[in-house]
Amino acid sequence: MQIYWTKIKQIIEETPEVKTFLLDCPADYTWKEGSHLHLALKGFNTGEKPNRSLVRHMSISTLPNEEAVGITTRIKEQSSEFKTILKNMGIGEEVALFKTHTHVPLKREDKTIYLLSAGVGLATFRPLVLEYFERTDGVQNIHSLNIDSSGDYLFTDIFTSTAEKNFTAQFVNNRPAYYEQVKYLATDKNGLYYVVGSDEFLIQTIAVLREQNIQPEQIMLDKHAHQLLDFLPIAEK
Repeated sequence: MQIYWTKIKQIIEETPEVKTFLLDCPADYTWKEGSHLHLALKGFNTGEKPNRSLVRHMSISTLPNEEAVGITTRIKEQSSEFKTILKNMGIGEEVALFKTHTHVPLKREDKTIYLLSAGVGLATFRPLVLEYFERTDGVQNIHSLNIDSSGDYLFTDIFTSTAEKNFTAQFVNNRPAYYEQVKYLATDKNGLYYVVGSDEFLIQTIAVLREQNIQPEQIMLDKHAHQLLDFLPIAEK
């Protein structure tokens, strides 16, 4: 396993609770839209066993052409050890990157893509939307639906509806409105439904989609193959 040590080059305060850490891109490090990685803080590998409290699975919120590895995360006042340390880090400090994988790349199957997310889960979809804007072929249109009870919606510079590029960005701040809209979107029986959020959010959203006869192969999750059975058990049958 290759570990890339790199430095924080910029910190962006997206909202009062959400920050984006832009990291220097290591020379031979690359990724594609929909990728995630393991982000580790200094000291995670100094003992006999890795200190897992200093490691987190994170989505990459940028594309390689932005020349930075972007990590967007919510940091509340009362946070874990990892988030507390990260909150107090500054430009020039080092972090480690490893185990980069892609489970939710942009599929170009001439279908409509629905991006369903909760809160900062939208960070996973930011690169997909940017990739779509750069090249729209093979995608009929994209509809993003994000629920954030804080009301501080993320990336509104990108997630803004534009008829020219067949892109719709929709935000809601409560669960009932979100689930009603999911039901409405699921009237498209040919669409592809990407879902990102907590495990509870995934389970509840998938339940709504399945009630509307959306098939498991139409549902894209940012999960390893062995984890998919926990959410889409009939996908393997």
